[in-house]
Amino acid sequence: MNARILGVELRRSIALWAGTMFLLTALAFLYGLSGPWWQPEAAWTAQWSTAAQWERHLLVFLLPLATGAGALQGLRDHRAGTRELLSATPRPVWQRAAVTAGALAIALAAAYLLLYGVAAVQVAAGGGFFHLGWVPAVGVGALSLVAAGWLGLGAGRTLPSALTPPALAVSTLMAMYLVVGAWQEEPVPPVAQLSPALDNVRSVFHDVSGQVSLAQALWLLGVAATGFWLLLAASARARLAALLPAALGAAVALPMLPSGADGLYSVNEAAAAPVCSGRVCVAKVHEDRLSRVAGPGEEALRLLAGLPRPPGAVRESTRREVVGERPARDAGIVFVDFDDPDLRGVTGERELTRHLLAGAGTPSCLGFGGVDFDVWSREEAARRVAAGWLMGDVAAPLARPLFRELNALIEEAWPKLHAVPEREQRARVAALRTAALSCDGDLLAILTGGGGR
Repeated sequence: MNARILGVELRRSIALWAGTMFLLTALAFLYGLSGPWWQPEAAWTAQWSTAAQWERHLLVFLLPLATGAGALQGLRDHRAGTRELLSATPRPVWQRAAVTAGALAIALAAAYLLLYGVAAVQVAAGGGFFHLGWVPAVGVGALSLVAAGWLGLGAGRTLPSALTPPALAVSTLMAMYLVVGAWQEEPVPPVAQLSPALDNVRSVFHDVSGQVSLAQALWLLGVAATGFWLLLAASARARLAALLPAALGAAVALPMLPSGADGLYSVNEAAAAPVCSGRVCVAKVHEDRLSRVAGPGEEALRLLAGLPRPPGAVRESTRREVVGERPARDAGIVFVDFDDPDLRGVTGERELTRHLLAGAGTPSCLGFGGVDFDVWSREEAARRVAAGWLMGDVAAPLARPLFRELNALIEEAWPKLHAVPEREQRARVAALRTAALSCDGDLLAILTGGGGR
């Protein structure tokens, strides 16, 4: 009988409509907008973990729909004028509430899992590296929708007004945008990490850490309990007491959350495990690219061997980019980052070797995020000239007018470097490499003899 009642509730309430609305809205975002979820290396259909994390990112826009839909459902008895009638029936209030809340939970969770299934089919078809690190992220995401829907149910019953659903949806959206702003702070406040929505995906090697997933799950269970309690509450005192589960969940979860963005994610050791050919290694998740990198990597190491304390290996960088932080660097390693926009358009072994030799085999000193274009142009010119000196020729000028200043700096620096004896040229390139490893000094000035600061 309970299953039959639940089936009726699924058909006659807005539960299925809420799940369908969530699914269609999410697919419209993912397929209708050219967002960061289509970036080549970390696309939402590239890997199992990126699919899970991009779906969590979309909760910024989709959680308000769940709370609004829940609030609309919570108004049903008030709109129908049956609130007093139902309260007089012998059936316990919690049983009727459980059917309504259960139907909404089933519909929302099913929609969330179905959305992940759409991505999972494409990931599997594309040969994505399979692991189970995505499971907690998907589970917490589905739980967050249920918690949001139940909170809306409770709010709709507590404040039976036509304004409650839109007001609650807008309030949730504003709260999500506050979380987005907190992601740009360093360190990220732990309270912002209570939100199930995640920042942009910047790595295929990282999953949401197990401790963070546990903390978020405890908090969301508290929110869900608060919503269900509000759905049952008949007095002001009971409604006030209903806030206790959410408060308790926050009190337990906050000490478990890290104080910075780095602790939010953990490296997936299986995905990041090195696969090597000689001195050149890539991560397991990119094993199919090893054959492309092996030859140019060995050639880059050979050319760098003429400098003092040359690197001895080429490795793929598995570090997650953090706003304002510089890429990882090591004097003994030439890092390759397949997510680097400069690498995406590189074709041919010689050009790949040139890319690895940029900055005499060092990463850029400019952190991830907004960078002054003039500063970038000076550093990029120095990096390109250093690579050209090691290879014996400078790369062709970039065609877009945007890079006119960069081309001019390269044209000016190239003859200045070659105007001094070869021994001095080598010393300048070596000095540039040293400065780039410590990010100390003006690389272009070092290369052209204009001083290092």
